[in-house]
Amino acid sequence: MTARHVHPSAFMFLIAPFGAMSGFVSVTVAWQLKAAGVSVGQVASIVALTLLPHTWKFLWAPITDTTLTQKRWYLISSLATGIGIVAIGLMPPTPAGLSALAIVVFTASVATTFMGMAVESLMAHSTPFELKGRAGGWFQAGNLGGAGLGGGLGLWLATRVPEPWMPGAIVGLLCLACAFALLAVPSPPLSQHATVMAGLRASLRDLWTVIRERSGVIALVLCFLPIGSGAASGLWSAVAGEWSASADTVALVTGTLGGIVSAAGCVLGGWVCDRMDRKTAYVLYGLMQAACAIAMAMLPRSETYFIVLTTAYAFIAGLTYAGFTAFVLEVIGKGAAATKYSVYASLSNMPIWYMTNVDGWAHDRWSSSGMLYAEATLGCAGAVVFVVLVLALRPRRLQRSTPRFDIERA
Repeated sequence: MTARHVHPSAFMFLIAPFGAMSGFVSVTVAWQLKAAGVSVGQVASIVALTLLPHTWKFLWAPITDTTLTQKRWYLISSLATGIGIVAIGLMPPTPAGLSALAIVVFTASVATTFMGMAVESLMAHSTPFELKGRAGGWFQAGNLGGAGLGGGLGLWLATRVPEPWMPGAIVGLLCLACAFALLAVPSPPLSQHATVMAGLRASLRDLWTVIRERSGVIALVLCFLPIGSGAASGLWSAVAGEWSASADTVALVTGTLGGIVSAAGCVLGGWVCDRMDRKTAYVLYGLMQAACAIAMAMLPRSETYFIVLTTAYAFIAGLTYAGFTAFVLEVIGKGAAATKYSVYASLSNMPIWYMTNVDGWAHDRWSSSGMLYAEATLGCAGAVVFVVLVLALRPRRLQRSTPRFDIERA
Protein backbone atom coordinates (compact mmCIF):
# COMPACT_ATOMS: atom_id res chain seq x y z
CA MET A 1 0.00 0.00 0.00
CA THR A 2 1.46 3.39 -0.96
CA ALA A 3 0.84 6.82 0.51
CA ARG A 4 -1.39 7.79 -2.41
CA HIS A 5 -3.76 4.91 -1.65
CA VAL A 6 -4.46 6.13 1.89
CA HIS A 7 -7.50 8.37 2.06
CA PRO A 8 -6.91 11.21 4.56
CA SER A 9 -10.24 10.42 6.26
CA ALA A 10 -8.54 7.46 7.99
CA PHE A 11 -6.70 9.93 10.21
CA MET A 12 -10.01 11.51 11.20
CA PHE A 13 -11.17 8.27 12.82
CA LEU A 14 -7.79 7.51 14.41
CA ILE A 15 -7.50 10.87 16.18
CA ALA A 16 -11.17 11.11 17.26
CA PRO A 17 -10.55 9.61 20.76
CA PHE A 18 -7.87 12.25 21.31
CA GLY A 19 -10.51 14.96 20.89
CA ALA A 20 -13.19 12.99 22.74
CA MET A 21 -11.10 13.02 25.90
CA SER A 22 -10.78 16.82 25.98
CA GLY A 23 -14.40 17.29 24.90
CA PHE A 24 -15.70 15.09 27.69
CA VAL A 25 -13.86 17.23 30.23
CA SER A 26 -14.47 20.68 28.71
CA VAL A 27 -18.20 20.14 28.06
CA THR A 28 -19.66 17.32 30.15
CA VAL A 29 -17.52 17.67 33.26
CA ALA A 30 -17.39 21.47 33.03
CA TRP A 31 -21.19 21.66 32.94
CA GLN A 32 -21.47 19.37 35.93
CA LEU A 33 -18.89 21.34 37.91
CA LYS A 34 -20.58 24.66 37.19
CA ALA A 35 -23.93 23.19 38.23
CA ALA A 36 -22.30 22.09 41.50
CA GLY A 37 -21.21 25.66 42.28
CA VAL A 38 -17.61 25.56 41.09
CA SER A 39 -16.34 28.93 39.76
CA VAL A 40 -15.50 29.45 36.09
CA GLY A 41 -11.86 30.03 37.05
CA GLN A 42 -11.70 26.65 38.80
CA VAL A 43 -13.44 24.98 35.87
CA ALA A 44 -10.90 26.57 33.53
CA SER A 45 -8.05 25.14 35.62
CA ILE A 46 -9.47 21.61 35.23
CA VAL A 47 -10.01 22.09 31.48
CA ALA A 48 -6.47 23.46 31.15
CA LEU A 49 -5.10 20.24 32.67
CA THR A 50 -6.21 18.38 29.54
CA LEU A 51 -3.77 20.59 27.64
CA LEU A 52 -0.82 20.70 30.03
CA PRO A 53 0.78 17.34 29.08
CA HIS A 54 0.58 18.33 25.42
CA THR A 55 2.79 21.35 26.04
CA TRP A 56 5.67 19.05 27.07
CA LYS A 57 5.02 15.88 25.10
CA PHE A 58 8.03 16.48 22.86
CA LEU A 59 10.15 15.33 25.81
CA TRP A 60 8.90 11.75 25.43
CA ALA A 61 8.10 11.85 21.71
CA PRO A 62 11.37 10.03 20.76
CA ILE A 63 10.01 6.96 22.60
CA THR A 64 7.31 6.67 19.94
CA ASP A 65 9.84 7.12 17.13
CA THR A 66 12.34 4.55 18.45
CA THR A 67 10.42 1.80 20.28
CA LEU A 68 7.64 -0.64 19.31
CA THR A 69 5.69 0.56 16.26
CA GLN A 70 3.29 3.47 15.78
CA LYS A 71 0.38 1.06 15.53
CA ARG A 72 1.27 -0.68 18.77
CA TRP A 73 1.64 2.65 20.54
CA TYR A 74 -1.75 3.64 19.18
CA LEU A 75 -3.43 0.51 20.54
CA ILE A 76 -1.82 0.95 23.98
CA SER A 77 -2.77 4.61 24.23
CA SER A 78 -6.27 3.94 22.86
CA LEU A 79 -6.93 1.48 25.66
CA ALA A 80 -5.52 3.87 28.27
CA THR A 81 -7.58 6.77 26.90
CA GLY A 82 -10.79 4.75 26.99
CA ILE A 83 -10.14 3.69 30.58
CA GLY A 84 -9.30 7.30 31.47
CA ILE A 85 -12.63 8.59 30.15
CA VAL A 86 -14.47 5.93 32.14
CA ALA A 87 -12.53 6.91 35.28
CA ILE A 88 -13.29 10.60 34.81
CA GLY A 89 -16.97 9.77 34.49
CA LEU A 90 -16.84 8.00 37.84
CA MET A 91 -15.33 10.98 39.68
CA PRO A 92 -17.80 13.11 41.68
CA PRO A 93 -18.07 16.56 39.98
CA THR A 94 -18.11 18.53 43.23
CA PRO A 95 -15.88 21.22 44.79
CA ALA A 96 -14.60 18.68 47.32
CA GLY A 97 -13.53 16.28 44.56
CA LEU A 98 -11.55 18.77 42.45
CA SER A 99 -8.11 17.55 43.55
CA ALA A 100 -8.83 13.89 42.77
CA LEU A 101 -10.52 14.85 39.50
CA ALA A 102 -7.49 16.92 38.51
CA ILE A 103 -5.17 13.94 39.01
CA VAL A 104 -7.32 11.62 36.89
CA VAL A 105 -7.77 14.22 34.12
CA PHE A 106 -4.03 14.89 33.97
CA THR A 107 -3.14 11.18 33.90
CA ALA A 108 -5.63 10.41 31.13
CA SER A 109 -4.35 13.39 29.15
CA VAL A 110 -0.81 12.02 29.32
CA ALA A 111 -2.11 8.82 27.72
CA THR A 112 -3.61 10.78 24.83
CA THR A 113 -0.22 12.31 24.02
CA PHE A 114 1.02 8.90 22.83
CA MET A 115 -2.08 8.48 20.70
CA GLY A 116 -1.55 11.86 19.09
CA MET A 117 2.12 11.17 18.38
CA ALA A 118 1.36 7.76 16.87
CA VAL A 119 -1.24 9.20 14.49
CA GLU A 120 0.94 12.20 13.61
CA SER A 121 3.80 9.89 12.66
CA LEU A 122 1.54 7.64 10.59
CA MET A 123 0.15 10.70 8.82
CA ALA A 124 3.54 12.28 8.10
CA HIS A 125 4.86 9.06 6.54
CA SER A 126 1.68 8.21 4.62
CA THR A 127 0.83 11.57 3.02
CA PRO A 128 2.44 12.98 -0.15
CA PHE A 129 3.40 16.66 -0.15
CA GLU A 130 0.52 17.82 -2.34
CA LEU A 131 -2.03 16.37 0.12
CA LYS A 132 -0.55 17.76 3.35
CA GLY A 133 -3.34 20.33 3.66
CA ARG A 134 -6.15 17.86 3.16
CA ALA A 135 -4.56 15.33 5.50
CA GLY A 136 -4.25 18.05 8.13
CA GLY A 137 -7.88 19.00 7.56
CA TRP A 138 -9.21 15.46 8.02
CA PHE A 139 -6.89 14.94 11.00
CA GLN A 140 -8.19 18.01 12.80
CA ALA A 141 -11.75 17.18 11.74
CA GLY A 142 -11.36 14.04 13.82
CA ASN A 143 -9.80 15.99 16.68
CA LEU A 144 -12.56 18.61 16.88
CA GLY A 145 -15.31 16.23 15.79
CA GLY A 146 -14.18 13.83 18.50
CA ALA A 147 -14.34 16.67 21.00
CA GLY A 148 -17.93 17.26 19.91
CA LEU A 149 -18.69 13.57 20.32
CA GLY A 150 -17.07 13.30 23.73
CA GLY A 151 -18.57 16.54 24.98
CA GLY A 152 -22.00 16.68 23.38
CA LEU A 153 -22.85 13.01 23.62
CA GLY A 154 -21.41 12.86 27.11
CA LEU A 155 -23.53 15.78 28.34
CA TRP A 156 -26.66 14.47 26.59
CA LEU A 157 -26.19 11.11 28.27
CA ALA A 158 -25.35 12.67 31.65
CA THR A 159 -28.76 14.38 31.73
CA ARG A 160 -30.66 11.21 30.80
CA VAL A 161 -29.05 7.93 31.87
CA PRO A 162 -29.82 6.51 35.33
CA GLU A 163 -26.24 5.76 36.42
CA PRO A 164 -23.40 8.33 36.55
CA TRP A 165 -20.82 5.89 35.15
CA MET A 166 -22.71 5.29 31.91
CA PRO A 167 -21.72 8.41 29.91
CA GLY A 168 -18.00 7.78 30.40
CA ALA A 169 -18.38 4.08 29.65
CA ILE A 170 -20.26 4.68 26.40
CA VAL A 171 -17.89 7.39 25.16
CA GLY A 172 -14.89 5.23 26.15
CA LEU A 173 -16.15 2.24 24.16
CA LEU A 174 -16.79 4.38 21.08
CA CYS A 175 -13.20 5.61 21.32
CA LEU A 176 -11.87 2.04 21.33
CA ALA A 177 -13.84 1.26 18.16
CA CYS A 178 -11.85 3.92 16.27
CA ALA A 179 -8.80 1.63 16.31
CA PHE A 180 -10.26 -0.32 13.35
CA ALA A 181 -9.10 2.55 11.10
CA LEU A 182 -5.54 1.30 11.59
CA LEU A 183 -6.30 -1.33 8.97
CA ALA A 184 -6.40 1.39 6.29
CA VAL A 185 -2.97 2.88 7.06
CA PRO A 186 0.44 1.31 6.28
CA SER A 187 3.11 1.12 8.97
CA PRO A 188 6.18 3.36 8.52
CA PRO A 189 9.61 1.69 8.43
CA LEU A 190 10.86 0.47 11.80
CA SER A 191 13.58 2.45 13.55
CA GLN A 192 17.04 1.23 12.55
CA HIS A 193 18.70 2.49 15.72
CA ALA A 194 20.20 -0.03 18.13
CA THR A 195 19.15 1.77 21.31
CA VAL A 196 16.61 4.35 22.40
CA MET A 197 19.44 6.81 23.11
CA ALA A 198 20.80 6.37 19.59
CA GLY A 199 17.34 6.97 18.24
CA LEU A 200 16.98 10.02 20.45
CA ARG A 201 20.23 11.52 19.15
CA ALA A 202 19.15 10.87 15.55
CA SER A 203 15.72 12.39 16.23
CA LEU A 204 17.29 15.52 17.71
CA ARG A 205 19.62 15.88 14.72
CA ASP A 206 16.65 15.53 12.39
CA LEU A 207 14.74 18.12 14.42
CA TRP A 208 17.66 20.55 14.33
CA THR A 209 17.87 20.42 10.52
CA VAL A 210 14.22 21.52 10.41
CA ILE A 211 14.35 24.23 13.10
CA ARG A 212 17.40 25.99 11.66
CA GLU A 213 15.63 26.62 8.35
CA ARG A 214 13.89 29.98 7.92
CA SER A 215 10.52 28.26 7.51
CA GLY A 216 11.20 26.16 10.60
CA VAL A 217 11.99 29.22 12.71
CA ILE A 218 8.86 31.04 11.59
CA ALA A 219 6.70 27.98 12.23
CA LEU A 220 8.29 27.51 15.65
CA VAL A 221 7.50 31.06 16.78
CA LEU A 222 4.05 31.01 15.22
CA CYS A 223 3.14 27.94 17.26
CA PHE A 224 3.67 29.82 20.51
CA LEU A 225 1.66 32.91 19.57
CA PRO A 226 -1.98 33.18 20.79
CA ILE A 227 -3.38 33.17 17.26
CA GLY A 228 -6.50 31.09 16.71
CA SER A 229 -6.16 29.29 20.04
CA GLY A 230 -9.90 28.64 20.27
CA ALA A 231 -9.53 28.61 24.06
CA ALA A 232 -12.97 30.06 24.73
CA SER A 233 -14.61 26.96 23.30
CA GLY A 234 -13.42 25.03 26.33
CA LEU A 235 -15.52 27.30 28.56
CA TRP A 236 -18.79 27.58 26.62
CA SER A 237 -20.57 25.14 28.89
CA ALA A 238 -19.38 27.02 31.97
CA VAL A 239 -20.64 30.43 30.73
CA ALA A 240 -23.72 29.26 28.80
CA GLY A 241 -26.02 30.42 31.58
CA GLU A 242 -25.18 34.04 30.77
CA TRP A 243 -26.87 33.50 27.41
CA SER A 244 -29.76 31.57 29.05
CA ALA A 245 -28.68 28.44 27.14
CA SER A 246 -30.09 25.12 28.37
CA ALA A 247 -28.15 21.90 28.87
CA ASP A 248 -29.58 20.49 25.63
CA THR A 249 -28.50 23.60 23.74
CA VAL A 250 -24.98 23.36 25.14
CA ALA A 251 -24.84 19.67 24.24
CA LEU A 252 -25.93 20.51 20.71
CA VAL A 253 -23.70 23.48 19.88
CA THR A 254 -20.59 22.32 21.73
CA GLY A 255 -21.23 18.69 20.93
CA THR A 256 -22.96 17.20 17.92
CA LEU A 257 -23.53 20.39 15.89
CA GLY A 258 -20.25 21.95 16.98
CA GLY A 259 -18.36 18.79 16.08
CA ILE A 260 -19.90 18.59 12.61
CA VAL A 261 -19.37 22.29 11.92
CA SER A 262 -15.78 22.33 13.16
CA ALA A 263 -15.03 19.17 11.17
CA ALA A 264 -16.39 20.90 8.06
CA GLY A 265 -14.17 23.88 8.85
CA CYS A 266 -11.17 21.56 9.13
CA VAL A 267 -11.79 19.95 5.74
CA LEU A 268 -12.35 23.33 4.05
CA GLY A 269 -9.39 24.88 5.84
CA GLY A 270 -7.10 22.07 4.72
CA TRP A 271 -8.33 22.38 1.13
CA VAL A 272 -7.61 26.12 1.13
CA CYS A 273 -4.15 25.54 2.62
CA ASP A 274 -3.21 23.41 -0.38
CA ARG A 275 -3.94 26.43 -2.59
CA MET A 276 -2.14 29.27 -0.76
CA ASP A 277 0.72 29.86 1.66
CA ARG A 278 -0.16 27.68 4.64
CA LYS A 279 1.27 29.90 7.38
CA THR A 280 -0.54 32.94 5.99
CA ALA A 281 -3.79 31.00 5.92
CA TYR A 282 -3.31 30.07 9.58
CA VAL A 283 -2.91 33.72 10.60
CA LEU A 284 -5.94 34.81 8.55
CA TYR A 285 -8.03 32.14 10.25
CA GLY A 286 -6.84 33.43 13.63
CA LEU A 287 -7.97 36.97 12.81
CA MET A 288 -11.36 35.62 11.81
CA GLN A 289 -11.65 33.94 15.20
CA ALA A 290 -10.78 37.18 16.99
CA ALA A 291 -13.50 38.98 15.04
CA CYS A 292 -16.01 36.30 16.05
CA ALA A 293 -15.08 36.70 19.74
CA ILE A 294 -15.58 40.48 19.49
CA ALA A 295 -18.99 39.98 17.85
CA MET A 296 -20.04 37.63 20.63
CA ALA A 297 -19.00 40.16 23.26
CA MET A 298 -20.93 43.00 21.59
CA LEU A 299 -24.17 41.31 20.51
CA PRO A 300 -27.17 40.67 22.83
CA ARG A 301 -27.16 37.75 25.28
CA SER A 302 -29.77 35.24 24.18
CA GLU A 303 -29.88 31.54 23.45
CA THR A 304 -30.24 32.24 19.73
CA TYR A 305 -27.09 34.35 19.61
CA PHE A 306 -25.29 31.72 21.69
CA ILE A 307 -26.14 29.06 19.12
CA VAL A 308 -25.20 31.17 16.10
CA LEU A 309 -21.96 32.63 17.46
CA THR A 310 -20.56 29.52 19.12
CA THR A 311 -21.29 27.60 15.92
CA ALA A 312 -19.43 30.23 13.90
CA TYR A 313 -16.58 30.07 16.41
CA ALA A 314 -16.48 26.27 16.04
CA PHE A 315 -16.28 26.54 12.24
CA ILE A 316 -13.41 29.02 12.44
CA ALA A 317 -11.66 26.84 15.02
CA GLY A 318 -11.76 24.08 12.42
CA LEU A 319 -10.06 26.38 9.93
CA THR A 320 -7.31 27.31 12.39
CA TYR A 321 -6.60 23.73 13.45
CA ALA A 322 -6.35 22.59 9.84
CA GLY A 323 -4.07 25.52 9.01
CA PHE A 324 -1.72 24.66 11.86
CA THR A 325 -1.44 20.98 10.93
CA ALA A 326 -0.96 21.76 7.25
CA PHE A 327 1.99 24.09 7.74
CA VAL A 328 3.66 21.85 10.32
CA LEU A 329 3.41 18.81 8.02
CA GLU A 330 4.93 20.98 5.29
CA VAL A 331 7.88 21.93 7.47
CA ILE A 332 8.76 18.64 9.20
CA GLY A 333 8.95 16.24 6.25
CA LYS A 334 9.36 12.60 7.36
CA GLY A 335 12.20 11.08 9.41
CA ALA A 336 11.55 11.34 13.16
CA ALA A 337 8.05 12.61 12.47
CA ALA A 338 6.59 12.08 15.94
CA THR A 339 9.42 14.01 17.58
CA LYS A 340 9.38 16.89 15.09
CA TYR A 341 5.61 17.24 14.98
CA SER A 342 5.40 17.00 18.76
CA VAL A 343 7.76 19.94 19.24
CA TYR A 344 5.52 22.15 17.12
CA ALA A 345 2.32 20.68 18.53
CA SER A 346 3.60 21.16 22.08
CA LEU A 347 4.34 24.80 21.46
CA SER A 348 0.96 25.26 19.79
CA ASN A 349 -0.75 23.80 22.87
CA MET A 350 0.96 26.30 25.15
CA PRO A 351 -1.15 29.26 23.95
CA ILE A 352 -4.29 27.12 24.23
CA TRP A 353 -3.29 26.22 27.79
CA TYR A 354 -2.38 29.72 28.92
CA MET A 355 -5.29 31.33 27.03
CA THR A 356 -7.73 28.96 28.75
CA ASN A 357 -6.38 30.16 32.08
CA VAL A 358 -6.39 33.79 30.91
CA ASP A 359 -10.00 33.44 29.74
CA GLY A 360 -11.05 32.00 33.09
CA TRP A 361 -9.18 34.75 34.96
CA ALA A 362 -10.64 37.49 32.76
CA HIS A 363 -14.16 36.10 33.18
CA ASP A 364 -13.98 36.08 36.97
CA ARG A 365 -12.96 39.74 36.89
CA TRP A 366 -14.79 41.27 33.94
CA SER A 367 -17.50 38.70 33.06
CA SER A 368 -17.77 36.94 29.70
CA SER A 369 -17.37 40.18 27.71
CA GLY A 370 -13.97 40.77 29.27
CA MET A 371 -13.05 37.17 28.55
CA LEU A 372 -13.92 37.50 24.87
CA TYR A 373 -12.24 40.89 24.44
CA ALA A 374 -9.10 39.61 26.15
CA GLU A 375 -8.89 36.62 23.82
CA ALA A 376 -9.48 38.77 20.71
CA THR A 377 -6.91 41.37 21.77
CA LEU A 378 -4.18 38.83 22.42
CA GLY A 379 -5.00 37.02 19.17
CA CYS A 380 -4.60 40.21 17.14
CA ALA A 381 -1.39 41.05 18.99
CA GLY A 382 -0.05 37.62 18.06
CA ALA A 383 -0.82 38.27 14.39
CA VAL A 384 1.12 41.55 14.54
CA VAL A 385 4.11 39.77 16.08
CA PHE A 386 3.98 37.19 13.27
CA VAL A 387 4.03 39.86 10.54
CA VAL A 388 6.96 41.62 12.21
CA LEU A 389 8.82 38.30 12.46
CA VAL A 390 8.35 37.52 8.76
CA LEU A 391 9.55 40.99 7.77
CA ALA A 392 12.54 40.73 10.09
CA LEU A 393 13.64 37.37 8.68
CA ARG A 394 13.03 38.21 5.02
CA PRO A 395 16.44 39.81 4.29
CA ARG A 396 18.33 36.97 5.92
CA ARG A 397 19.75 34.36 3.56
CA LEU A 398 20.42 30.98 5.11
CA GLN A 399 22.93 28.79 3.34
CA ARG A 400 20.46 25.92 3.18
CA SER A 401 17.44 27.59 1.66
CA THR A 402 15.91 24.43 0.22
CA PRO A 403 12.94 23.41 2.36
CA ARG A 404 13.28 20.14 4.23
CA PHE A 405 10.34 18.58 2.46
CA ASP A 406 12.00 19.07 -0.94
CA ILE A 407 15.03 17.14 0.27
CA GLU A 408 12.81 14.36 1.59
CA ARG A 409 10.83 14.12 -1.67
CA ALA A 410 13.99 13.85 -3.72
